[in-house]
Amino acid sequence: MSLKEFNPDELVFIPLGGSEQFGANLNVYGNQGQWLAIDCGIGFADEYYPGVDILLPDPSFLEDRWKDIAGLIITHAHEDHIGGVAHLWPRLKCPIFCTEFTGEILKKKLAENPECNGARIRIIKQHDVVEIGPFKTTFIPVTHSTPESSAILIETDLGKILHSGDWNLDPRPVLGKPTDAETFKKIGKDGLLAYVGDSTNAGVDGYSGSESDVEKGLGEVFATCEQRIVVTMFASNIGRVRSICKAAEATDRHVAILGRSLHRMIGAAKDCGFLDDIQDFIPEDDISVIPRDKLVVIATGSQGEPRAQIARIARGDQKNFKLSEGDTVVFSARPIPGNEKEIIFVQNRLAGSKVSVINPRDTKHCIHVSGHPNRDEIKQMYDWVKPEIVIPVHGERTMIEDQAQLARDCQIHQAIAPQNGSIIKIAPGKPEIIDHVETGLLAVEPGRIISAGHVAISDRRKLQFSGTAHASIVIDGHGNLVARPQLSMVGLIDENNQEEQEFSEDLIDEIEDMIGSLKRAKMTTDDMAEKIRISLRKDIFEVLRIKAKVSVHLTRV
Repeated sequence: MSLKEFNPDELVFIPLGGSEQFGANLNVYGNQGQWLAIDCGIGFADEYYPGVDILLPDPSFLEDRWKDIAGLIITHAHEDHIGGVAHLWPRLKCPIFCTEFTGEILKKKLAENPECNGARIRIIKQHDVVEIGPFKTTFIPVTHSTPESSAILIETDLGKILHSGDWNLDPRPVLGKPTDAETFKKIGKDGLLAYVGDSTNAGVDGYSGSESDVEKGLGEVFATCEQRIVVTMFASNIGRVRSICKAAEATDRHVAILGRSLHRMIGAAKDCGFLDDIQDFIPEDDISVIPRDKLVVIATGSQGEPRAQIARIARGDQKNFKLSEGDTVVFSARPIPGNEKEIIFVQNRLAGSKVSVINPRDTKHCIHVSGHPNRDEIKQMYDWVKPEIVIPVHGERTMIEDQAQLARDCQIHQAIAPQNGSIIKIAPGKPEIIDHVETGLLAVEPGRIISAGHVAISDRRKLQFSGTAHASIVIDGHGNLVARPQLSMVGLIDENNQEEQEFSEDLIDEIEDMIGSLKRAKMTTDDMAEKIRISLRKDIFEVLRIKAKVSVHLTRV
């Protein structure tokens, strides 16, 4: 859809990422020919993307309209909302708006990419009203697991929208104040056109719980542990850091930190005046001098990431810290769908070293609560803000459908469940999906950013199952072999196995025989190479029953 096809007199919403998967959140509002983007996060790749750790939302729609981007708002400092900015800002080149803590994290991320030198971050205080192009926005504080999380009230000439960000109704948060009901009740009283909200726990009954209960629960778990304790969690969960420190203090233990992202998050929190009431952390180099029954270590890697600290500890690769029999590892986080295998792999390594592993489901004590609202909390929000329209975002397909149905059950009949790329006309007139823009994911490799559908990634994926064979052949101007063909195979044979090596030699003999027959047919070099490739692939399949990836480099000298 080209720019001229958008009616500037309409108010539209387009989720470009995060509405069919966890992470990679990128949402866009359009009005009066300008665009307001909210959040720009990362997703985590699985084995479907070999060689890739991080995925990004594809910003092509915005990139094509970068001169008309009024601004980018970041609601909070979780990676699935902030992690893509440093990768994608050079394509958008727009002003960024966020609160102080989020800004501190973002500055550090942007500094790692020289292409972001021109990025401007405007720090906004919560409750302040900020005009961003035709959008009048208010940052409203909500409780979540990282400081200064905000819902965004967007006022336009066609009505008001509440973009929830991530939130819950923690009645006793350990950082900040509980979500203020009166603020949201006033929004409802003044009239709210649409609520665009977090769907993560829309299928879970009840309330999400309180971080204060986690502090107590961790203290009860710590009291039962006789040796060293490691707690692994999301690095951005600053409330959880405080809960761990308070639980350690209650059980007379010192706390150390392992993981660069944890140090960065905690440093930013302290710079912004958070975590002033906890003990000083033990330097990593001094961990070994702390008695075994007096130490708690907070480590990154609750999702099984192979390069994170808990995975390194499980492998024995952490140079300053080793676990041993009798120690305990607490996973103070829930698995993101798709990460279960990686987490179990790390936990099995720990268990194999006689280390006790405690998951939230394994204990009667509360060691984790979600930062997202359960069904009863979402119902409460609906009751406060009384939206005419509900648009669920932030979650997998089933979660989005769960919230859409919940809205209908609450007598909000205009509930629209989008897909990534859905163009939703919010106003004027009947709200509806009017079209679709192409969306997708980008893959972050060490030296470049490419489409997640790039042929290089699909080829790698095939090679995981098929292996590869490459033949190098040199012939002279008459089509005669200059030297014996060379054949290399990966993922197909063991070159140290005599029988399998003989199979490789048989394939080379077959290539030599083919060269003789192809020479007599007076074929071109390219045609000869293709004939050999097809024959070689067939021969490998007949013996190994594997459809190998085969290439042939035939050179005529």
